[in-house]
Amino acid sequence: MRDIFSRTAVSSSVIAALLLSGCAPESTPSQPSSQEAAESSNLLVTVDDFNAPNLNSNWQLNHAQAELVTDQSQASNRQLAITLQAATHKEAGFSWLPPQPQDWSGEANRALYMGIANPQSRSVHIFGQVRDANGGVHTRSIAIPAQSNSRYYIELQGQDLAVESGIRSNPPSWPSDDVAFIWRWGQKQLDLSQISEVRFWVQGIAGDRQLLIDDVELLLTPKADPDYLVAIIDRYGQNAKREFDGKIHSDEQLVELGKAERAALRTTPLAGRSRFGGWADGPQLKATGYFRTEKVDGKWALVDPDGHLFFSTGIANVRLANTSTITGYDFDRSSITDAQGVTPEDSLGLNPVPPSIRHTRYESSAIRSQMFQWLPSYDDPLGNHFGYRRSVHSGAVEKGETYSFYRANLERKYGESSPESFMDDWREVTVNRMLDWGFTSFGNWIDPSFYQLNKIPYFANGWIIGDFKTVSSGNDYWSPLPDPFDPLFAERAKATIEVVAAEVQNNPWCVGVFIDNEKSWGAMGSVDSQFGVVINTLARAAEESPTKAEFVKLMQAKYQTIEQLNDSWQINLASWDEFAGGVELNQFNAAQEQDFSLMLEHYASAYFAVVADTLDDYLPNHMYMGVRFADWGMTPEIRRAAAKHVDVMSYNYYKEVLHPDHWTFLDELDMPSIIGEFHMGGMDAGVFNPGLVHAWSQHDRGQMFVDYMHTVIDNPYFVGAHWFQYTDSPVSGRAYDGENYNVGFVSVTDTPYKPLVDAARAVNESLYQRRFGELK
Repeated sequence: MRDIFSRTAVSSSVIAALLLSGCAPESTPSQPSSQEAAESSNLLVTVDDFNAPNLNSNWQLNHAQAELVTDQSQASNRQLAITLQAATHKEAGFSWLPPQPQDWSGEANRALYMGIANPQSRSVHIFGQVRDANGGVHTRSIAIPAQSNSRYYIELQGQDLAVESGIRSNPPSWPSDDVAFIWRWGQKQLDLSQISEVRFWVQGIAGDRQLLIDDVELLLTPKADPDYLVAIIDRYGQNAKREFDGKIHSDEQLVELGKAERAALRTTPLAGRSRFGGWADGPQLKATGYFRTEKVDGKWALVDPDGHLFFSTGIANVRLANTSTITGYDFDRSSITDAQGVTPEDSLGLNPVPPSIRHTRYESSAIRSQMFQWLPSYDDPLGNHFGYRRSVHSGAVEKGETYSFYRANLERKYGESSPESFMDDWREVTVNRMLDWGFTSFGNWIDPSFYQLNKIPYFANGWIIGDFKTVSSGNDYWSPLPDPFDPLFAERAKATIEVVAAEVQNNPWCVGVFIDNEKSWGAMGSVDSQFGVVINTLARAAEESPTKAEFVKLMQAKYQTIEQLNDSWQINLASWDEFAGGVELNQFNAAQEQDFSLMLEHYASAYFAVVADTLDDYLPNHMYMGVRFADWGMTPEIRRAAAKHVDVMSYNYYKEVLHPDHWTFLDELDMPSIIGEFHMGGMDAGVFNPGLVHAWSQHDRGQMFVDYMHTVIDNPYFVGAHWFQYTDSPVSGRAYDGENYNVGFVSVTDTPYKPLVDAARAVNESLYQRRFGELK
C-alpha cells in the first residue's frame, strides 16, 4: 500500500495541475512499511494499481473524464484522476468491466479495497456496486470527506454478511483505520466466482466532483471481533463504544440541557409571518378560510387561510411511533391478538403486551438481546416504554418485544409529575422548536395530538389498508399495490378517511391530507419495470383480478376482434376468453407498449379517483396532497393519472439537490408540487448509518440542507419541502425494518443537532424574500 492511503490533505490546486499536465514534481520514493508488507501478504487480486502507461480498457466512463496522473507524494506511483460531470447529469461514474467474469471466490473472508482522495472543499457521497454474472448486485455508499485521503473497502465475504441483526447497517466487524462502505441494497452474498462489474457513481449532486483513485485490490480481511455486536447500546440508546459531540453520560446532564434549551426557545412565529406562518409582509390574496393553491407571478404557491402567501417548510414524522427497537425477547403468542383498524402497526404507539402474559417472556434472539448494556424490568420506573410488534418488514425476528429509548429519555429529561406528563412537555418543546427554528409547518406523519393545538399548520395522513385485492409491479418493496376496481378498496378508503376527518375536525390549520406513501408503481429503465403492473396483471385471470377484467374491457373497446389484437401485438390467441384467462408476455413491440401505457394510466387514475372522491366527501375544505412518489417508483403514466385528481403533487426525493436533469417533467404537468421527504445524515454522531444521503459531519449536513432547500425554493413548481425525520432512528435499528439513520434534527436523547438547526433557521429566515423577492 502506498501513501495515497494516509490521512493527509490534497489541495484542489494540486489535482487541477495534475489533470492539466498529467504529472507532478518528482519526489523520492518512500520505503515499504511493515504495514505495507503485511497487506501485500493478504493480496488476492490486483484489479488495477494504475501504474501501467495507459489506462486499462476495462475501465468505462459515464459522464466522467479520467486521466492517469503521478502521485505527488511518490513519483513511482500513479493514480486515476476522475472528474465526475455531475453538474449537468443526474448520475456520473466509472466502472470496471472485465471481458470475462472474474473468479474472486475462496474460503477466507475478503473485501475490495481502494484508496480514494478528495482534494475539494466539499464531501462526496459516492456509491460502490459489485455485480456478478447472474445479475446479483451488492451496493454500498460512503461520504468521502473534503480534503481527505484514505483507504476504503467493500466487504464481499465475511461473518457480517451472514448475520441478520435487525440493523440496516452494522458497525464494522473488525477495528481498522480503513473506512467501510455502508450497506445499501442488493444481495449481501454474491457469486464471487463470477464477478462481472465493479461500479462507482454519484447521483443528484449540485456540481462536478473530482477524486483520485489508487490500488483497487481484493484483500483478505482481518478476523472479525466476536463481540462486535455485543453491548453496543448504552442505557440512553446511544452508541456505547464511541465518544462523540453531544453524548449523554448522566440523567443530570440530560435534565440540565433540557432546561437550558427551553429557556432559550422562542414561542412565537418569526417577524413578518402571519398567524399561520404565511408571508404577512407580502401581497394580500383572497382569503378562503382554508389553505389553497394559486400561481402567483409565474410561481406556484400555497395561500394560507387569511390570504397570505405560504411556503411549507417543516419536519416529518414528529411522533413516537417509529422510535422503538426490537429487544430480542418475545411472549406466548396465543395471548396476543392481531392488529385491527385502519392504521398500520408501524404508525401506532408502543402497543405493550398485557401484564397477564409478561411471565411468559423468553429470549427469542440472542444477537438482539445482547446488544443492550441495559434494559429495565417491567416494574422499573422506565419499564413503561416497552412495546410489542406483531410483525416486521425485515430483521432478526418476525415479531417481538420493543423498547423506546427516545421515549424513556423524554421521561428522564422532563420528569413525570402526572401519568405521562413528559409527553405534554415534549409537545410543548416540539412546537416551540419549530417556531424557534423558523419552520412554517409540520410535515407528514405528525402525531394527531398536535392537530388541535392551532399553533403550527400541519398535514394529516392516512393509509388505505385491508383485505382488498392487489396487483404487482414486480417490485413490491413495501407491499403490493391495491386493486382500485375491487369494491372493497373504496370501502377501506372510506373507513380510513372517516378516521382522518374525525381527527382533523375541519380545522383550518390542516393544510391538506397525504394518503399512502412510496408505492411501487413502476420504474423507468425497461419495459418490464415501467409496465410491470400491466404485464403481471395480464398474466392473471380476469375472474380473480378486477384490474385484469378492466384491462380486458379496455382492449375489447380498442380492438373489436381478437384477430385485431393479435395483429397489433404479434401474438396468437384463440379468443377473448383466452386473453381473459391470462397471457404471458415476454417480448414487446411498439403497439404493445402504447397499450401498456394506456392501461397503466387507466389503472392509476382509478386509484386516485377513489381517494380524491372520498376526500371530497369527508374533507371538502382540505387539499389532496397526493401519494408521495419515490423517485424509484413512478412513471409518466402514474404522474399523469395523479395530476388529474390531486391538488398538489408530492415526491420523496433523497438526493443532495433537486437535480434539473431529473425534474424535466414538471413543465409538462404544471402542477403545484411538494417534497414529502429528504434528508442527509452524518458519520460523526455515533450512529452506524448516516441515512440515504451521506454527509461526513454535522456541519456538512447543515450545508447540504441549505443547498437542497435553495433548489426547492428557487423552483417555480414547488410549494414546500419536508425533512424526514424529527428524531434519529434507533441506533440499534427501528423495529419495523432496522433503519438506523442519523437523520434527525434531534438525537435519541432529544438533543438538537446545532449545525443543522442553525442552517434551517438561516434558510427559514430568508424564505419568503428568496422565493418571492419584492412581490407586493
